[in-house]
Amino acid sequence: MGNDGHIRRQRRPGQLRRPCGALLALTLAGGLLLTGCAASDDGHSIDGSNKSRGSYGSGGGTGQWPVPAPDQSSDTSQGEQTGDANREIAPSPDYLSTFALDVDTASYGYARRTLADGRLPDPATVRPEEFVNSFRQDYERPDGNGFSVTVDGARTDEEDWSLVRVGLATRTAEQQGERPPAALTFVIDISGSMAEPGRLDLAKDSLGVMTDRLRDDDSVALVTFSDEAETVLPMTRLGDHRGRVHDAIDGLEPTESTNLGAGVDTGYETAVEGLRKGATNRVVLISDALANTGDTDADSILERISDARREHGITLFGVGVGSEYGDDLMERLADKGDGHTTYVSNEGDARKVFSEQLPQNVDLTARDAKAQVAFDPATVQQFRLIGYDDRQVADEDFRDDRVDGGEVGPGHTVTALYAVRTRPGASGHLATASVRWLDPDSRTPHEESGQLETGSLDDGLWSAPTRFQVDAVAAYFADALRTGDNRWNPLPGALPLHELADRAHRVATTTEDTQVRDLANAIEQASELAG
Repeated sequence: MGNDGHIRRQRRPGQLRRPCGALLALTLAGGLLLTGCAASDDGHSIDGSNKSRGSYGSGGGTGQWPVPAPDQSSDTSQGEQTGDANREIAPSPDYLSTFALDVDTASYGYARRTLADGRLPDPATVRPEEFVNSFRQDYERPDGNGFSVTVDGARTDEEDWSLVRVGLATRTAEQQGERPPAALTFVIDISGSMAEPGRLDLAKDSLGVMTDRLRDDDSVALVTFSDEAETVLPMTRLGDHRGRVHDAIDGLEPTESTNLGAGVDTGYETAVEGLRKGATNRVVLISDALANTGDTDADSILERISDARREHGITLFGVGVGSEYGDDLMERLADKGDGHTTYVSNEGDARKVFSEQLPQNVDLTARDAKAQVAFDPATVQQFRLIGYDDRQVADEDFRDDRVDGGEVGPGHTVTALYAVRTRPGASGHLATASVRWLDPDSRTPHEESGQLETGSLDDGLWSAPTRFQVDAVAAYFADALRTGDNRWNPLPGALPLHELADRAHRVATTTEDTQVRDLANAIEQASELAG
């Protein structure tokens, strides 16, 4: 669909050609018929063998391995048993994968900080999509508001396995033109733990940078919290008042415990009181998220401020700091607060987030954005979405605009990688990727799609375009870091960390990209720590 507010309707390739198991036919908006089969989540392969429970799951994109589908000529029905009376042949998988878009990068930033401190990150804090989305992409940008869709892939050195990339991009801030004014409520953690170098001092420097970068018609409010929360500065139009904002920032000092719930509550109250129509209203939470007083449950905190989110459209931008960091709490707050998170460990990171990437983190291009990839069962035998484990959306909810998606700003890119096993000798259509989003002002729905054929797959992963290689390295790195969590099997084509570091250094030399060089160094550190 173009950017004129109307859905571009197209026939979706990849319908199942024959019924299998329990057939699900969903007639969705626009008359599209998407057909898929219920998927097993019990860890059984199609031949009845049991492959380590939790490692092989449904094809709906749970981040685990779907079971392979039967050959098209197979008439095996669901429930047919093999020699083991308690083991049933699993039905073929659903060939749809649906997820909410995510532009978070905090997981990668915190992993780098942890490695620099001489520790391997906790596997539970490693989210592969945030590693991949931390790097610059070269996707074509759309002509208008919304997204471009790029779908490409490359074969790995494991037989029949490829990495497939779905790349989405919005127009840059320069292309989009002047953004609306911003009304930003900064919620600053001033608890005792923020006294550590690289926490409150970094937050104050970041706020100072952002205050200088904002426009005269932007507004700023300042809320602090420790054991209690306080509105230090009500919503103030910058204009001639920048000095007042800087004075409030300079006066921040660490004290006492961390009542993050009170901070968020007061922050949203202040944002609602200072709400500006026609502006981008956003709460910016800067914290180590080590809540130890008051309400520490993300669901409970956000339930209390749900009206501000739903009725007033006030989104949450979480900025994490500190060598010890409450990753899970910040991630859940941002996901449920219709926003995103990043992590800053030094002054360079802070200036990048609050200065260079200011339009991305302030303005909105799309609300409730979701992606759906339809794999063609004639060519695809098995697939796994790499990451997005907590961003899954039911396939039938792709076009239900009441279902929450992700918020994306100008100049953002979103990348999703899949490990895809094609049928031996298969050729033809492989996948169709679609993105759906709502206009942030009118809430009009839009869609755009892209397709991939097997003949378009690059013959070798390490001869693919350079930016594709960067994405592959980042995904393999994240996958290696979380293999300590026994839910995950290594990705096809995975390399030992020392070999992956070599690959990363080669790519860094080709790109002359310091961020890729930092990635290579982080992989080296992980390799040394892992022994």
